[in-house]
Amino acid sequence: MRAETPHPAIIQLVTGHFHERKGYASWRTHGTNDWLLVYTLDGRGRFGYTDGEIIAQPGDMVLIRPGTLHDYGVEPTRHYWELLWTHFHPRPEWHEWLDWPEEAPGLMRLCLEDRDIRERIVAAFFEAHHLATGALRRRETFAMNALETVLLWCDTQNPRSQQSRLDGRVRLAMDYLCRNLAEKITLDTLAERSGLSVSRLAHLFRQQVGMTPLQFLELQRLDRARQLLELTSRSVQAIATELGFDSPFYFTARFKRQTGLSPRAYRQRRREGQASSTGAATRAASASVTSVGTGES
Repeated sequence: MRAETPHPAIIQLVTGHFHERKGYASWRTHGTNDWLLVYTLDGRGRFGYTDGEIIAQPGDMVLIRPGTLHDYGVEPTRHYWELLWTHFHPRPEWHEWLDWPEEAPGLMRLCLEDRDIRERIVAAFFEAHHLATGALRRRETFAMNALETVLLWCDTQNPRSQQSRLDGRVRLAMDYLCRNLAEKITLDTLAERSGLSVSRLAHLFRQQVGMTPLQFLELQRLDRARQLLELTSRSVQAIATELGFDSPFYFTARFKRQTGLSPRAYRQRRREGQASSTGAATRAASASVTSVGTGES
């Protein structure tokens, strides 16, 4: 019978960066009560399951569900395996990001083929490890934030995720639009940025996003306008200029068409709503204090 590999107690997460030689292996018959995430930096690792095994190569991220057999180590024909790993308990909102393609029950893998995204993931994984093993008083919480970044970028590469179904060139176009709200962007410029012809970009964008690039740009501008109206005292004209609208009158017309309110009316309604909520909270707190003071329950 194989000896069980010890497992540390996990509160939020434990991380490691290992350089393992031939013969290294871990075996846990019933796995652990946390999730295990392993990224192969160099060499090869193997992950066994009842009817076979996964050979993890550089760029492969393997995820193991709680309660799943742990049978992993250096791939027998190799002498070396460099890996980043973390045992973690996911935050509640993370679970939908952990629905990866299964190669065996509870054993999942993503092959990170996009070089830029792979580099982002590796950098965030190293950051999580450095924070988790550092001297900060809240080091585990800092590390969990970095791990969240890892999982969010992995979600863009997960074929089961809606995010990953977007063509990478469409994502480039969307990102460029979101980062340049004030610019006068033409389809020619956007096509050049995304590496597509104008006609191909227009077709793919509408097919995958459900609107044209310029409609998407206007939607992002109006969404940002709502934020600026709520959170700042900038004038309608200043907001229109900042977001690339030709005039405050055109901005007002487009904003009203989208929201049903002019920018000024929208700002006023939001402020009245916030004042009402604050007043209600104050009255509730006052009533609670009075209740305690009079002995009421």
